[in-house]
Amino acid sequence: MSILSVENVTHMYGDKINFQNITFRLLRGEHVGLVGDNGAGKSTLLRLLAGELLPDRGKITWFPHVKVGYLQQQYDLKQGTTIMQFLKKAYAHLYEIEQKMQQITEKMTVEEERLEQLITQYGEWQSILDRANFYHLDAKIEAVAAGLGIIDIGMNRDVASLSGGQRTKLLLGKLLLEEPDVLLLDEPTNYLDDVHIQWLVNYLKNDENAFIVVSHDEWFLNETTTVIYHLAHQTMKRYKGNYQSFKKSYVQSKQQLQLAYEKQQKEIQKLETFIEKNRVRKAKQAKSREKALGKIERVEKPAPTARPRFAFHAHGQAANKILDAKDLQIGYQEPLFAPVHLQINCGEKIALVGYNGIGKSTMLKTILGLIQPLKGQVQLGEGVKAAYFAQEDVVSEQTPLDRLWSLRPELTQKEIRRMLSYSGLKEEHMRKSICTLSGGEQAKVRLCQLMLTESNVLVLDEPTNHLDIHTKEALKEALTRYLGTILLVSHEPAFYEDWVTQVWQVEDWC
Repeated sequence: MSILSVENVTHMYGDKINFQNITFRLLRGEHVGLVGDNGAGKSTLLRLLAGELLPDRGKITWFPHVKVGYLQQQYDLKQGTTIMQFLKKAYAHLYEIEQKMQQITEKMTVEEERLEQLITQYGEWQSILDRANFYHLDAKIEAVAAGLGIIDIGMNRDVASLSGGQRTKLLLGKLLLEEPDVLLLDEPTNYLDDVHIQWLVNYLKNDENAFIVVSHDEWFLNETTTVIYHLAHQTMKRYKGNYQSFKKSYVQSKQQLQLAYEKQQKEIQKLETFIEKNRVRKAKQAKSREKALGKIERVEKPAPTARPRFAFHAHGQAANKILDAKDLQIGYQEPLFAPVHLQINCGEKIALVGYNGIGKSTMLKTILGLIQPLKGQVQLGEGVKAAYFAQEDVVSEQTPLDRLWSLRPELTQKEIRRMLSYSGLKEEHMRKSICTLSGGEQAKVRLCQLMLTESNVLVLDEPTNHLDIHTKEALKEALTRYLGTILLVSHEPAFYEDWVTQVWQVEDWC
């Protein structure tokens, strides 16, 4: 049974069409993966379905009483609320009933004339709590918190102090606890560790309710989805099966479209040649062919998929020893783990892995001198030029052109635009404010900035978050070819495991 109807929906940003005349239905219990290149409009479509945006044309209709839950990429968490208190908000209506029951209990002792009415109301509310398994909610909350790794952060920790990855976990945990009829999930695996992604996969596979998930993780999509919606070229097409099935069908459909286009072009050329040669000698037949030519419904020429290209060049010769850290202890007020000795040699490519919140980003910032160590010392080798890709970037009103030109003013605008184009950005993206771009488009701007930065050491903190599959493949190839030194934080073993020279497991330092 259909629980959502989308009819001829068109959405525009300024004068740019994100997509037009999209029509589809979501069935009850359907598990949908929403895929497409960065900037195709996936997050925009989810926001339209969630009611955060309105379509320029068309109609979005939810079946009556369908409860929709939406995982946003950005959410403001206010200070003064603990993690446990925030998760309990998923059951706010039940806690309100419990509070009302306590108030009724107090009234029973002083309002004897209403005693029967109060007892009846108390019983009705008690039944609601019993059906909701209210007295086991704490255990349910803790189970979800453990599954997503939230419990490791500390259930009494203030939500305002959480990192980006920790916030994502918390928002996802609350959403799952709410158990909506439909989940709209925008890149839920970003910042999740392998064990927590596996837990989420198991949860979604066993979920009887429907969901639409945006993800660039092929394995995750293969494990959780039964239908793929593909957004491309301002339209959307439905494919039955998981992501692997979609890829096979998509390649076949592209081949069929190419053959159909080529066949039609031959037919058109044949008709045009006949008409041109026989306008006078066989005018009647030529006119007939001309009418036939005008009635042909043209097959659109298949557009080639633009694939990003990255190239990072090592500038200057660094010393053989890039980093030497002795008795290094990092953290803020309290140390995150025991003192460690670290050494990085020139040309090494190292993946720094561990669960979220253990201190990977803090380690990178300490090595770069952005944070002072609590103990020990960090010595960078002579000639080291480090370029840093931070996990979170400052939201900027600048355009990509302005940002990169301020970094490299000696380059021409044409050269800057060429570099942005190599990164997979189109002309319309280059002149927009960075803050209005999608997460993947913003990441491409920052990767382009990295290419224009003279360095011989790349320090990368979760660079694949928000990147589509084609861009991740291009970035992986570029890092494999890079002749300098790399220190990488990543939660995707498939991205780094076949090209790094070492893996540092932070849990081993605890």
